[in-house]
Amino acid sequence: MKFLCDQMLGKLAKWLRLIGFDTYYADSKIDDNELLDIAKDEDRVFITRDKELMYRAKKKKIQILTLRSTDLDEQLTDVLKKLDLDEKAFFTRCSLCNGVLKQLKKEDAKKFVPDKAFENNDRFWFCPKCEKAYWKGSHYDKILCRINKIKKL
Repeated sequence: MKFLCDQMLGKLAKWLRLIGFDTYYADSKIDDNELLDIAKDEDRVFITRDKELMYRAKKKKIQILTLRSTDLDEQLTDVLKKLDLDEKAFFTRCSLCNGVLKQLKKEDAKKFVPDKAFENNDRFWFCPKCEKAYWKGSHYDKILCRINKIKKL
């Protein structure tokens, strides 16, 4: 399943990417008409809090998920309760640009990660699109803990 999050849902887009979903995030340069076209053309579920956009998306027969809350955990709960999560997909997308992560050999990671991260980890991932490196640091456990908490709600 692919998503498109409007400008009000940047944090949600980041978290959906961390969970492994292909999530397009609208920046301020894209107008509403273009957003709707992207959602329709790429068969994405349009996620919004904007009532006007919701009505316009429905008219265009775009699958839509309207959120009411501004709270990230509530937003994630609303989205995830409708989905089957595949834990194998977790951490397969770049949280910044939505690129697909590639495993990186440890010796190749040295130029992309801090020394301490390099010393304390054996596995690294890399986004070829934006050149961001990832590893399983303390943030990894915190993210998993939050996802598991949300799944139980």
